[in-house]
Amino acid sequence: MSERPADLYLGELTGADHQRTGEVTALALDDFTTHGVIVGMTGSGKTGLGIVLLEEALRQGVPTLILDPKGDMGNLALRFPGLTAEEFAPWVPPGADPAQVASSWSDGLASWSLGGGDIADLSQRSAVTVYTPGSTSGTPINLMGSLAPPSGVDTEAIRDEVEAFVQGLLGLVGVVSDPLSGREHVLLANLVETAWAAGETLDLATLLLRIQDPPMRKLGVIDVEQFFPKPDRVALMMRLNGLLASPSFAAWGQGAPLDIASMLWGPEGQAKAAIVYLAHLSDEERQMVVTRVLSKLVAWMRSQPGSTKLRVLVYMDEVFGFVPPTAAPPSKKPILTLFKQARAFGVGMVLATQNPVDLDYKAISNAGTWLVGRLQTERDKARLLDGMSSAAGAVDLTATDSTISGLAKREFLVHTTGGKPPRTTAVRWALSYLCGPLAKDQLARLPGTVAPAASVAPAASVAPVASVAPVVPAAPVVDAAPAYGDDESPAMPKVADGVTVRFADPASPWLAEVGGNPLGRRLQPALAARVAMTFDDTPADLRVQEEYEAIIPLASPQPGAADAVAVDYDDRDLRGEPPTGTVFVLPNAPIDTKRLFADLQSGLVDRLVAERTTTIFANRSLKLYSRPGETEDAFRVRCATAADSAADAEADKLRARLEDRIDRLRDTVADAEQRARQLEEEASSSKRSELISVGGSVLGALFGGRRSARSITSAVGRAASGRTRAQKADNRVETALARAEAKSGDLADLEAQLTDDLADIVARWDDLAAQVEPLEVPLEKSDVSITATALVWIPTAAPA
Repeated sequence: MSERPADLYLGELTGADHQRTGEVTALALDDFTTHGVIVGMTGSGKTGLGIVLLEEALRQGVPTLILDPKGDMGNLALRFPGLTAEEFAPWVPPGADPAQVASSWSDGLASWSLGGGDIADLSQRSAVTVYTPGSTSGTPINLMGSLAPPSGVDTEAIRDEVEAFVQGLLGLVGVVSDPLSGREHVLLANLVETAWAAGETLDLATLLLRIQDPPMRKLGVIDVEQFFPKPDRVALMMRLNGLLASPSFAAWGQGAPLDIASMLWGPEGQAKAAIVYLAHLSDEERQMVVTRVLSKLVAWMRSQPGSTKLRVLVYMDEVFGFVPPTAAPPSKKPILTLFKQARAFGVGMVLATQNPVDLDYKAISNAGTWLVGRLQTERDKARLLDGMSSAAGAVDLTATDSTISGLAKREFLVHTTGGKPPRTTAVRWALSYLCGPLAKDQLARLPGTVAPAASVAPAASVAPVASVAPVVPAAPVVDAAPAYGDDESPAMPKVADGVTVRFADPASPWLAEVGGNPLGRRLQPALAARVAMTFDDTPADLRVQEEYEAIIPLASPQPGAADAVAVDYDDRDLRGEPPTGTVFVLPNAPIDTKRLFADLQSGLVDRLVAERTTTIFANRSLKLYSRPGETEDAFRVRCATAADSAADAEADKLRARLEDRIDRLRDTVADAEQRARQLEEEASSSKRSELISVGGSVLGALFGGRRSARSITSAVGRAASGRTRAQKADNRVETALARAEAKSGDLADLEAQLTDDLADIVARWDDLAAQVEPLEVPLEKSDVSITATALVWIPTAAPA
């Protein structure tokens, strides 16, 4: 057995020729309290590096919690200390020689100064348990059977755990409900928290019953009945009860409890590798399990004292979809919580992925160790370098880019924060045999795996789901020896070839509208149709698409489109299997003929063409039409705005046309007024001069000495002539004033005409803007297409 390094022995540094230099690469164990990221394309050796890292942590006595979406990490249990062909035989690829594989593995270990003694030491120091949620192939784990109130945990951790449980439960039945505003999530979370506050351990059957009759009267400040009416709560209970009553769900509530301490340490304090196998689950189920397990880990972590030493290493393989950069799946919250808070408790997390673009690098910006292998594309490399530069501190992008481009298989660039330069490392040979992803049926044959100790087995008081399911009143009851009516059959009647067959979910909200009964056991046939309708009108530049869904009962011998009932059904309302305990009603309609379904579809199209229209608003004078979704009031405002613009434009043209006339008249009036004032001033001055001159002449003639009568007469004549000239001046002034007044009148008339014309323009366009009328846009046959149909069996009550 080789001397075991004090740190994590990953391999040896390599030179520019990719050959080992003999200098050991050993990362400090406690460095992983700042978490790590492993990135490498398929074939880069990423899985082997992950296994080696976990082996090293276990050799140092650090337990590991491993989330395994692909099934590769179960290889950690393939430890063959004898390195014999018999040990390898069950696990080698078909056609391979076990002896040759054993020899090759032994030689590979020897090249790293490792051997069977190191494998035996690893087995002695750590045990492996492979947990299989929702399955008994490995070690089942009870994720849904019971809910015990956590102890010694703060309120935030409790609420995170409740959120994870509720999101997981709703996800299993396809219900999406926001933790802050979704009424399903809010109700279930309050039911769990209320029970836990009272110190009560819940099981699913009790939780479902409380959905129907909650122990609280209000949620927030709103009455429960107003927030979540009872019929809707019953529908949710029915949906969840279908899950509870399903035999395949029983495994979700069986097995070891979800207890982090028991999963990570044995009874003697021995470190364990707890592998949560996820390869057999759907994406929704994986999200639920990851969220539930990590939320439980966060709650456990917060109950522990702080530590600067690595206490637990959490490893997640193929993290694609669990912490994406642009979305927030349920799993993202506990992962980010661990990256932000786990260091203070001595918990480290390592994320591995072959797709660098799948990681939210900003969210994991405090990752302290980066292990980078070969990458698929330049885009992957660019995204990784961008992430490293923001997350891992100062990075020589040019040098790092060049190094990554030249990496060989099983060679990784190791970059750690703290000023150490990046270096390339060849990963050592794994002590565990790497046979590739394990299938579910291989898990039971894994050597060295152990079931949880008896001390952590599920409490006897927690009944399996299968035994509590019948407690729920909504569960259908199946008689031991069912009796069938004359029109009933346990087998589904023949359906025409090519017709999709589905079964209505008893919790479907539209069931009553089509004569269904969620508690009914008699399945009646109906046609479910989804139709795409396009309302278009060229003058209105309108093209609106609408979806129409309907159920056509097929109970009568000659069903038709007139029987169609418009419902808003969802694909999740249509199951692939019938509810338990139901029987088929023998139909009167010829559902075994394609002609029936073709006629129904044709008739449905004809009915929609004849009856369905969409209404918009039109102003034909303005050539305006309402847009889809635009209200009449909003359209009228738009028409008024358009009319105002048109009126303004017409008024501008009128003003431009009369502007020159008005300006000329104003100039003429000004000139006439100025001429009148000038003449008036001249006439006044002339009168004064004549008065002085004439007066002097006459008086001088009379009193200026001896004057002849002729001279006096001449003076009087001159005076009369002056008065005549003054009178003429007065006449010229009056004429000028009259002309100025006349021109002013012309100007006033023109301005009045302009005012009247402008008022007429505004009134005319206001009248046009008000000419709004509804416009019915009909359908044509070419506008209607059936996009999906299915024969749906509807649960109905027995006839009275």
